[in-house]
Amino acid sequence: DFSAVSEALEGYVAEQGMNGASLVVVHRDDGVIHQEFLGEFQPGRISLIASTSKVISAGVLMRLHEDGLLDMDAPVADVVDWGSANPEITPAQLVSNSSGLVGLMPNPFYDPYVCQFDQTTTLQACAEAIFTTTNDDADVAPPDTEFRYGGAQWQVAGAVAEAASGKSWAELVNETYVQPCGLGTLAYTSPFGQFPMDWTVYPPFDGDPASLMPSDNPMIEGGVHTTSDDYATLLLMHLRGGMCGENRVHSAEAIDVLHSDRAAEMWDGSALDPMTGIAILSQGYGYGWWTDRDTGRIWDPGAFGSNAWLDLDDGYGAYVVLEGGPINGDAQKIGLVLDGPVHEAVLAARG
Repeated sequence: DFSAVSEALEGYVAEQGMNGASLVVVHRDDGVIHQEFLGEFQPGRISLIASTSKVISAGVLMRLHEDGLLDMDAPVADVVDWGSANPEITPAQLVSNSSGLVGLMPNPFYDPYVCQFDQTTTLQACAEAIFTTTNDDADVAPPDTEFRYGGAQWQVAGAVAEAASGKSWAELVNETYVQPCGLGTLAYTSPFGQFPMDWTVYPPFDGDPASLMPSDNPMIEGGVHTTSDDYATLLLMHLRGGMCGENRVHSAEAIDVLHSDRAAEMWDGSALDPMTGIAILSQGYGYGWWTDRDTGRIWDPGAFGSNAWLDLDDGYGAYVVLEGGPINGDAQKIGLVLDGPVHEAVLAARG
C-alpha cells in the first residue's frame, strides 16, 4: 500500500507549485513494485538529473578498473602525462570528492576550473587545464584529508577514463550501461553550459533531448539526461550484485566497493564540507553515494530535483524526479519527505 507515499509526493508537488514528478520504487527480488507520475510526467519523460549522475560516472570508472584498464588506487600520473602535476591523486579520490582539488562550494565558478562549464572545449583539454594550473596552489589540500563536494575533479576523472580506455566518454557509458542494461535513453551533455546558471529555478528543459547541445566536454558529475525507467534499471543492477538481467555489468565485489563509505575507511572523515559546515544528507560518502551512517541507506541527490536511494539491508531502492517551480533544496527535501513512507510501505508489503 503506497497510498501514504503518494499522498506525501502529491502534497509536496502541490505545496511547491511544481509542474510534476515521477517516483519509482524497486525491490531486489520483485523488480519495480511501485511507479507513479504526476503533472507533466508520463512514462518515458526525459529529465536532467544533475548530480544524480555521479553514481553512474563512478561506475564507469569502476568498470575500467575491473577490466584491468585503470587502477582506481594508482596515481592519475600512471595514465596521463599531465597527471604529474598532482602526483598523489588517484581516480578513487576524484570520484569520492577527496582528491583535495577545489570543489563546487562555496564558489561554483572558481576561476581556475571554469572550463568544467565550457561546452566548446574537450574533456581532455579541460582536465589537463584543471590538473596543471598553478592558480589553485593556495587552495589545494592533500588528498584523502578533506571532503570537497563535486566540481572539476569529476572532469579529471572522466578524462582519465577516456585516456585509459582509448574511448570517448559517450562510448564508455554506452558500453558499460546502455547496451548491457537495455537502456532506452541515457546520455551526457553539458547542461550547466547551455542553460542559465540560476540556482533558484529549474532549467528550461522540456524533455526533448534534441534541444540539448552536444559537447565534447560533457559534465561528468551532473550531465546525465534519462528516464525514470532507465534509472530504476540501474538501481536494480546495484541491488542485484551488478547484474542487469542476464548481463553482468559489475562484479559483486565491485558493487560493494561502490557502496562503501570511503570517507570513513580511508581517512576517518565525514561528508561535511569544510568551507560551509553543511552536510547534504549524511556524514558518509563513497563513490558517488552519500551514506547515512545511522540507517545504512545510501543516496545520490541532484540539484535539479532528482534523488536516488538504496536500502541495501532491506533490498529496495527508489528514484524520484521533480520538475518545475523554484529550486529550494528539493532533491534533499523530497528524499527526506518520502524516505519514511517508502520504507514503511516496502516492509509492510514484504510482511
